[in-house]
Amino acid sequence: MTSLNLPFARVLTPIIFGATLLLIWELSCRIFAIPSVILPPPSQIGISVLQNAAILWTDFVQTILKGALTGWLMGAVAAVMTAIAIDRSPFLQRGLLPIGNFVAALPIVGIAPILVMWFGFDWQSKAAVVVVMVFFPILVNMVAGLAATDQMQRDQMATWAAPYWQSLWKLRMPAAMPFLFNGLKITSTLALIGAIVAEFFGSPTKGMGFRISTAVGRLDLPLVWAEILVAAIAGTLFYGIVALLEKKVTFWHPSQRNKRA
Repeated sequence: MTSLNLPFARVLTPIIFGATLLLIWELSCRIFAIPSVILPPPSQIGISVLQNAAILWTDFVQTILKGALTGWLMGAVAAVMTAIAIDRSPFLQRGLLPIGNFVAALPIVGIAPILVMWFGFDWQSKAAVVVVMVFFPILVNMVAGLAATDQMQRDQMATWAAPYWQSLWKLRMPAAMPFLFNGLKITSTLALIGAIVAEFFGSPTKGMGFRISTAVGRLDLPLVWAEILVAAIAGTLFYGIVALLEKKVTFWHPSQRNKRA
């Protein structure tokens, strides 16, 4: 009985907790008469979501689907390919990893205006910012994953005269999957942040960052919070999809078996 109710309890608990926080938020705004330009109540934010549904959808497509998702996919593919190249060449490992660490340390508010000037004001520059943000975390995790196999396993592949690419596909890539998905989950939220922040430095008349900036200038805080709500929901779904895909791909890993237990 307990095992049957456990999944339901895992879903119900955060719902109750979140509803309680929203109720406290709503009552606090009404009891203390907090101006909406400082903190709008959840009911007012909900009304703004309904009134601006078309705008929110346009901004979602521009920022999340075009900027964040495209940049995340490009950064992930580039990081995986670079990790394989580093795994093949110790020289590249000594040369590229320090450079990658240097690039990862660059502040987004510094590189975003430069990339906007390079790639234009549309979603391509936001995707470029996201690529820079997600590349190094995925690269580090992938390099560690490719090195995760032990010596006995590599010796076994050598006794079978397996070439490098067969050893990579059959042994090292499966072993690297938990590390890769760890990097993908970490960067799933970084991608959203990067795309939104980049729009503050140049954007067409659409996008979450653009809308937040202009709405703040008009003191339309309910619309600002509506954009934040959409971004939070998108980020949660993004992370959840990656985590679900991880369960399907790495079902054999002890961490997944322990979760099911």
